[in-house]
Amino acid sequence: MSSLSFSLLSRLGSLRDFYPLRRPGSPGKQRLAWLLAPTPAAVGFALCTTTAALISLVIALWMELDDPQWAAMTVWIVAQGSRGESLSKARWRLVGTGVGVVMSITLISAFNQHAWLFFPALALWLGGCCGLATLVRNFRSYALVLAGYTTAIIAIAAIPDPENVFMTAMSRATYIVLGIVCESTVAGLFAHNLAQTARRNIRDKLRTALGNVSSSVASLLSGDREAMIRSRAMFGPILSINDQIEFSEIEMGPHGHEGDHARAALAAVSVLLSRGLGMAVRLQYVQTDQPAFRETAARVSEFLTSVPQRLDSDDAVQALLRDLQLLRAECHQQIVDALTREVDTAFGPHEHNTGLSALLDGRILHNALDELLGELEQGIREYDASQHFVRGDHFHFRLQSHVDKREALYNGVRATVAIASAGLVWECTAWPAGLGFITFVAVVCGLFATRENPVVATSQFMVGSLWAAVVSFFLVFVVLPTQENYEMLVATLALPMFAGGLAARNAGTALHSAAYTLLLPNFVHPLNQGRVSEVAWFNSTFAILAGVFFAVLIFRAVLPFNSGAERWRMRRTMLRDLRTLASAEPIPMTRDWIGRNTDRFSRLIRHAGPTPSPTIEGCLQGTLAAMTIGLNIIRLRTLLKRDQIPPAARRAIEIVMLRMSNFTGKYGHTAHAARVATAALRRMERVEPNITTRIELTRAIAYLIVVSHELDANAVFLDASKPYRVD
Repeated sequence: MSSLSFSLLSRLGSLRDFYPLRRPGSPGKQRLAWLLAPTPAAVGFALCTTTAALISLVIALWMELDDPQWAAMTVWIVAQGSRGESLSKARWRLVGTGVGVVMSITLISAFNQHAWLFFPALALWLGGCCGLATLVRNFRSYALVLAGYTTAIIAIAAIPDPENVFMTAMSRATYIVLGIVCESTVAGLFAHNLAQTARRNIRDKLRTALGNVSSSVASLLSGDREAMIRSRAMFGPILSINDQIEFSEIEMGPHGHEGDHARAALAAVSVLLSRGLGMAVRLQYVQTDQPAFRETAARVSEFLTSVPQRLDSDDAVQALLRDLQLLRAECHQQIVDALTREVDTAFGPHEHNTGLSALLDGRILHNALDELLGELEQGIREYDASQHFVRGDHFHFRLQSHVDKREALYNGVRATVAIASAGLVWECTAWPAGLGFITFVAVVCGLFATRENPVVATSQFMVGSLWAAVVSFFLVFVVLPTQENYEMLVATLALPMFAGGLAARNAGTALHSAAYTLLLPNFVHPLNQGRVSEVAWFNSTFAILAGVFFAVLIFRAVLPFNSGAERWRMRRTMLRDLRTLASAEPIPMTRDWIGRNTDRFSRLIRHAGPTPSPTIEGCLQGTLAAMTIGLNIIRLRTLLKRDQIPPAARRAIEIVMLRMSNFTGKYGHTAHAARVATAALRRMERVEPNITTRIELTRAIAYLIVVSHELDANAVFLDASKPYRVD
């Protein structure tokens, strides 16, 4: 079950996932609500997983396998909250196990009877797996760490008898396959209408995301300043939904590209939210006291508010798209009307020329509204496409994630040091139970070395390990000596396993349950012939607990997690990415920029705690600003590529791009260049006779306004030459 916590930590996108809401009542009852009043979903999960674990254990005992507890442990490791997650994890577990089997045989064969070579090689292998696992997402990451600690489990078990390493490897692989088959079979029996349910889940999640963001943008248009703060919190859930789509695709079975369209819809939602925030910036810099714009903005705001209620059926979606296109047509008409009045004013009396600036501001705002609605239209169309199978569809869409190579290096170094140190302890002490000690050091390192904050995770895992030891002590010394058949063994283990399953579905106890359900079968160690003796139980249990404690100690002592250092690295990476956006060829894709920054948002939220500090709030605002700047840089470069503006305007924008490609965040030169370019383009736009060119210049001005404002407003955050701190 330790892998359940691994999955939970990678998916959590909001603060409430870490800190469950408190409700009125006794504090003791509230803490035990997961046990005394579990939800139906928790009961179903605990019942199915407990049944599968006990069936796998009985089969392993019937087959007279040497370590039958590993079959039950595998069930708890693979079991997840949704069927798609379990299937995905089972598949990647098979991949990781296969690689681990091959590598364990290789290491034992290469370094037989050479401990001083074997343990460093094993440490480097596990460290490399943990480092690479940090660079990928979901259960692909799990497959890599599994390849590392499966190698350790098999190779260390084969040390007393290296000639039979192949049989040891096949034995471990048999347990894993048996556990996966049992979990998949039992869970499959209760998974009714899985494909239909998966499609409904995708629809509901996308509808929620579209509705929430539309309502938020409507609040921004109405001048609600608090809406910007609320909007920031939506990026974490968007990333969580993106991860869940992969599992829903597995549940759908044979399918088309509905998942790709769903991910594209989420990307459009993210861009829509960013455009809404950019719109809020423009409202501060241009003249908004214009009847035409106020009327259009009110209609757009009313339309956005109605979006959540109009996504229920296919007919409603088509009607929604028609109304949206009418609104966009209204924005286009307002732009044309403004241009017509500008032409009349330009050739009229001189005193009327003072209205040209207001007309231009009106066109900037209506153009921004049109682009905002265009992003919403794209999101709704992708949402609609995600609900239907389209024959001949070859659409593919993936979001990039933030990659921290320094973090990957740290994770690899921690795991390497842990295994090398544990091997050194065993070599120096000749501890009889030392091999079990090293094995569980490897397991804990593999499970938690890739986590952003492994100290907290492993500390809770250690508490769960102690609970497993206490319960197994009662079972081994009081209950099991009186048992004689499989039926009584199953009855004895069912209740404590069921309790562990309930704890696994509660956010506050998930990590404790991860250790408890994983280690309980190992501590009990049921056998066909006899039972574990008291001395053997104390020796093996102490070795495992010592391994967990040693891993926690390593995580605290070797390159411990530092949220401030991570934020600094993230800021420097964003600064480098902004420079790249301004100069890279071909022009970077919007979805890649959105994906990386959404992932950064999610990381910041996970580290914020229940009450984010002013520094975290500033980092969230700065990350949002960087994303908004980057999107407008991409739009400016795309505009330059269309080559529909005069050479003088092109040079002004290219100067901004040149400044941005050398951007350091220190001196404000880039923001100044953007303001100068904005003023120059305003002058050019007034005298430009070509309508198409004027529209392009209007877009460029709108983009430059946002760039200059965000650079000025976030100058301290974007200066990554020193740590960012808000007192």
